[in-house]
Parts: sequence; C-alpha cells; structure tokens
Amino acid sequence: MMRLIKYCSFAFFLVAAGSSSVSYGQSFGVELQNTLMPASGGMGGVSIARPQDLTSAMNANPASLSQFRGTQFSFGGGWAEATYNLTQTSNIPVVGPNPLIEPFSARSTAPGTPLGNIGVSQDLSELGLPATVGIGFITTAGAFADFRHVPESGGTNAGLAIFNMPLTLGVELTDRWSMGTSLSMGIAFFDGPFVGVGGMTPDYALRGTIGSNYLLTDTTTVGGYYQTSQSFRFDNAFILNPGIGQTSVGVNMDLPENVGFGFANTSLLDGRLLLGVDLVYKLWDNADLYRAIYDNQWVVQTGAQLSLNRYRLRAGYVWAENPIDQTPGTSLGGVIQPGDLAAVRYSQGLMAVTNPHRITFGIGVVDFLPGIDIDLMGGGMFRDTEQLGNSTTSSVASYWLGTGLTWRFGRGACCRKSLAPDSWSVDN
Repeated sequence: MMRLIKYCSFAFFLVAAGSSSVSYGQSFGVELQNTLMPASGGMGGVSIARPQDLTSAMNANPASLSQFRGTQFSFGGGWAEATYNLTQTSNIPVVGPNPLIEPFSARSTAPGTPLGNIGVSQDLSELGLPATVGIGFITTAGAFADFRHVPESGGTNAGLAIFNMPLTLGVELTDRWSMGTSLSMGIAFFDGPFVGVGGMTPDYALRGTIGSNYLLTDTTTVGGYYQTSQSFRFDNAFILNPGIGQTSVGVNMDLPENVGFGFANTSLLDGRLLLGVDLVYKLWDNADLYRAIYDNQWVVQTGAQLSLNRYRLRAGYVWAENPIDQTPGTSLGGVIQPGDLAAVRYSQGLMAVTNPHRITFGIGVVDFLPGIDIDLMGGGMFRDTEQLGNSTTSSVASYWLGTGLTWRFGRGACCRKSLAPDSWSVDN
C-alpha cells in the first residue's frame, strides 16, 4: 500500500513538473508558437499566410518559406517574464523530502527567461527550381516555477525547456499555389520538482509539418498546416526511493498536434496595410502528460502592419481559449491521487495560463543598415485569477520583449515576392 501511494504521489508531481507555462504568459498551454518572433510577435504571432520574418515561416506553415528570396539570415532574441502567485489551502501528500504540501500563499521566485530564434534560407531559382530551403534553431517552450523558499510548498520546483531545429522546404507548384514541409529535431530538458527525487533529464524527438498557401486574388492569401505531436520519453527522470533497491521511473510527455488556418490581405491603403488572422486548434487531449491538465484549445491571432516608406508599424490582439480542464476527475493519466481532486487541481494551478486576452506591438525598419532589417516587438497579458476546486487559486500576469536582425543577400537584399503573381516589390 505504501508503495502504491508513492507511485500515485509521484504521478501527481510528474504532471506538476511540466509547468513551464507559469513564466510564459504569452504561450498557449506550454507552446510559444510564433509569439516571440521579431516581426510576427508584434502582430500577435500572425504568420500562417504572409509571415513577416523568416523564422516564423519555418516554425508555422512551411509553404510560406517560398515567399523569401535570395539568401536570408535572421537572428532574434527575447525576454519573457511572469508574475505568478499560487495559493493552496489544503494538505496534499507528496513524494520527496517533505512528504506533505501544507497551506501557503506565495509568489514564484523563478526569474524571467531569455529566448533565441535563428534561421537561414536560400532560394534555389539559380538552379532552375521554384523552391526555397531553410534551417533554423527555434525556442519552442520552457520556463521555471520555484516555491522552494516556502517550506509549506514541499519543495515545489519545476522546469522545462524545449528547442527545435527545423529543416524546411517550400515549393511553388504554380504562380498561385505553394506547398511546404518541414522535419524538426527537438531536444527537451525536463526537471522534476524535488531535489534528490528528480533531476534535469534530456530527450530528443521528431516533429513533422505539412502546409499549403494559395493566392486567392492579387491581394488575398490563405494558408493552412498540420503539425504532428512531438513525443518525448525522459528515462529515469525520477528516483522514488534513493539508495539500495531504488526505483527509477520514466516520463512520457507530448507537445500536441496543431492544425492552423491563416488569412492575409493587403487591399487597403494602396497595399500599405497588411491585415492577418490565424486560427489554430491544439489537440491537448491527445498529448501524453498534458491530457490530464488541458482540454483541446482554440487560439485566434489577429494582427496588422502599416508600411510607411522604410518603417513597419505593427499591432496585434490574441484570444486564446482557457485550456484548463474544468472536470478533470480524481486521477492524472488514469492514476488515482492520494490527495484526491485537490491534488489534480493543484497540478492545474501550476500550469494555469488562463487569461484569454493578450496585446502586442512592434516596429520594423527596412535597411536599418544596408542590407540589414531590424525588428522590435513587445506584448503583455493582464492579470488573471483562476479558482481551481476548493483549495487552489492561481494568479498570473506577464510581459515579453524581443528584437531581431535580418541580413539579406542576392535578390533577397532588394526585393521580396509580392502578393501578385510574377511580380516583385522593392522595399523603400
């Protein structure tokens, strides 16, 4: 019976350990998608039909990579920080040096998180091929929660970081229709909540994406993509009984399947105003680990960009459905919890990015230096409080800032494919 209780307690904190989103108020569940890209980030992450930076094309709809010409290299970085508070009013049995979580109310001391996104692309027109290839290094998810300064928390501390390297191909099948695909190798670093029980554990996993774009009119583009899940297995992530005869346990964790649809239009203000809308559906119910915490989630991203000579002024609004499962039952992944429903709700509180409303802004300068563009962006999510059951309350607000540089060589140094077939626009 004691061994069963240990395993059940472990299963509860196994889910809690995936709480990367507490420092990512701009994420959807634990995924960032394109909310921190240097240009798209200023437009709420809108990037499926007409992405305005290279790494956004690689990380969302690979068909849109065919819109980038010549040789282009992009380097972007950002900072995301959340103010996260958790209140717990009941006792919960757990595994670890402190066998009980007691009532407490505190703020996480985990600092903000730096992020980086890098990409390079090359169109193959010189070889007579209507295609563009690219490779990148993308921050997919990751942050930390730390309540170890509160004795009553039982040493609650968790971390997750995921990076992906996508290899992407976009092909123009006709003047109006393009297809694309990408295969991404990801590495994840997973850290459990208790010193001596869990430790930082890495794993690798693949993820594939297929997408398409179509030019409906000379000013309107639509696009869509399907992205597979990314399944990680963290072997020996937890040791339940350190010492002779110890038992180690592995952890399965998936990033979800994603389906996205996008729309972009430049018919207003003589083509100087770009309007975009992305609709994304995230299948959390099919994802190991997170299916016990989240329901499937809708995300609506809207953005605008106004071009004034060399300047690009951007703004965006995002509505992200609250993904928290409101009827989680008394188990996580089919395991009955020793703390009953209170344990499940506590786990949800650690991952409760619940405010559906986020706003963003940004500015870009074409040829900030000869052949070099610069983009800056920022955004925020206002404070939101979520009551989870009778004993857990979470509260989170966040902000994020970022910038990026793009070097353009060859045809990409002066021109970019416009919405109209067989035509080019010169940035000036």
